[in-house]
Amino acid sequence: MNNDVNVSDELKNEGETENNATENAETAEVASEETAETKTAEVVEAAVETEVPVKEKKAAEEPVVAAPAEFDWNSIGKKHEAYPAAERNRLEAIYDKTMSSIGDHEVVDGLVVGLTNREVVVNIGFKSDGVIPVSEVRYNPDLKVGDTIEVYVENQEDMGGQLQLSHKKARILRSWERVNEAFEKGEIINGFVKCRTKGGLIVDIFGIEAFLPGSQIDVKPIRDYDQFVEKVMEFKIVKINQEYKNVVVSHKALIEDELEAQKAEIISKLEKGQVLEGTVKNITSYGVFIDLGGVDGLIHITDLSWGRINHPEEFVQLDQKLKVVILDFDENKKRIALGLKQLTPHPWDSLNPDLKVGDKVKGRVVVIADYGAFVEIAPGVEGLIHVSEMSWSQHLRTAQDFLKVGDEIEAIILTLDREERKMSLGVKQLIPDPWTDILKKYPVSSKHTATVRNFTNFGIFVELEEGVDGLIHISDLSWSKKIKHPAEFTKVGEKIDVVVLDVDVENRRLSLGHKQLEENPWDVFESIFTVGSVHKGTVVSNAEKGVVVSLPYGVEGFAPSRHIQKEDGSLAKIDDTLDFKVIEFSKENKKIILSHSRIHQDAKQAEKVKEENEKESAEMSTKRAVKKIKDNLEKTTLGDLDALANLKASLEKKEEENK
Repeated sequence: MNNDVNVSDELKNEGETENNATENAETAEVASEETAETKTAEVVEAAVETEVPVKEKKAAEEPVVAAPAEFDWNSIGKKHEAYPAAERNRLEAIYDKTMSSIGDHEVVDGLVVGLTNREVVVNIGFKSDGVIPVSEVRYNPDLKVGDTIEVYVENQEDMGGQLQLSHKKARILRSWERVNEAFEKGEIINGFVKCRTKGGLIVDIFGIEAFLPGSQIDVKPIRDYDQFVEKVMEFKIVKINQEYKNVVVSHKALIEDELEAQKAEIISKLEKGQVLEGTVKNITSYGVFIDLGGVDGLIHITDLSWGRINHPEEFVQLDQKLKVVILDFDENKKRIALGLKQLTPHPWDSLNPDLKVGDKVKGRVVVIADYGAFVEIAPGVEGLIHVSEMSWSQHLRTAQDFLKVGDEIEAIILTLDREERKMSLGVKQLIPDPWTDILKKYPVSSKHTATVRNFTNFGIFVELEEGVDGLIHISDLSWSKKIKHPAEFTKVGEKIDVVVLDVDVENRRLSLGHKQLEENPWDVFESIFTVGSVHKGTVVSNAEKGVVVSLPYGVEGFAPSRHIQKEDGSLAKIDDTLDFKVIEFSKENKKIILSHSRIHQDAKQAEKVKEENEKESAEMSTKRAVKKIKDNLEKTTLGDLDALANLKASLEKKEEENK
């Protein structure tokens, strides 16, 4: 019971305290209901904690007291001091307005209540104000106290009990919502150009950095991006990458939308042959784009000038004003072909009417090809110099060997067709044709020095002078040496002495010889290399069915395979020096046939013949002696018989010795 009394006293004191607090707060705010409940709950819990152990000790002595079914908090205090229900509701509403219901990670509007060099104090209607760094609002230098800004609630209460806010995060979250909405609706938005980057500009839209490509700044090419930095411009969002949070904007799209209607109207009024004034917008390697006041046209490089142009930059400049003529246009594709040269007369129409074939003209080489060179004698008037008309020489050469682009030259008009606008020119005609008096310069049997130009299997082509060529046949190179290819005899570019053998004026051909500079040694060889004569020779090379042998006086002979066998049975090899017998000599064919084996074969044969001859001679001597004896026997006497017998014996003995 004592415990119950204590609890009642505590509740009575708590009620009196609560009534006093209520009387003092009539003109101020009403105390928080949650706070009262919390305090009462703490008292009840304390009472219960105190009561529980007492009941455990005296459970057997005292009966259990049941807890009240329900506690009326509004009945606490003096009844004459309680608010009426309507007034209490009014006061509770006023209290609720002073404390906003705010959750973490929400974006709310806040009121700027303080501003320093480092911080901005923001009131969001919470129990405390939040502070954000001034760097987050630096983009807005006009921010002042009383302005409303967006903030992101990071934490209602940090470790220090402070409200944590962020304006930057709030801008980002709200900005993406606005960006997506503007992209879906195709809205035009304002953006601040922050800086320049590679290929374009960085633009701040709703606090998000977007990329503006250089090609999307304007309909005309922009060469200086820096002029747009720190400027506010209108843009249209053309692309969003949600995964990487990338935004691409365009200012050109706004201009194109405005120009599209203008283009349709302008193109509908265009006519072929119409002359308009435009501005050079862009220059490329293939032509020039002209701005005609809302619509672009192209002047192809071939329509800039009647003359040849390597690059349009040589002829026009950016932002240059030009009068152009409309050559063609496509309304569907909105393409316009323009011309500039068509505004001036064709140069061929204004070409000097007195100009004729055979006249000398001056010009500049504008194009070089293998087959010739194009020479511009007037702007838009060109003539072709074929490579065959550049030199009297018959050598196969290219135009690059004579001319190069940019050369100022003189030429003779060879053909002139004003209707077809074609002209052929010649350069070699400026110098006399060397073949006009060729017989005087190069008579037959005259000696000259020429330059080796090229080889063929049958001879050497040489040049006596520019335009005068001749051929030295391979058979006219040497009297004594057998030459398989002219390259064995000389080299290209070397000088060689020649004799004119024949002149063909009609076909412009000269037959030349080199060996004719010397007397024909075969007239002498005929008496030296007689058939049967033996000469020392060296094997120099192998040939078909034999070997080539170098003989004295620089002449060469041929030894068949069956005639190169040595006495020991082996065959003669290269570099072997042996005796060779001439078995055949031909002055007309300049041919000497040799044999080495014939020498030792003939020696053996001669020895055999000698032996046979000696034997035959001995036999004949014996026969004659016997006959003589027989003849004498008929005339001898008996006294001579002994002498005859001795003579016969002597002859027989000699005969046996010979055997």
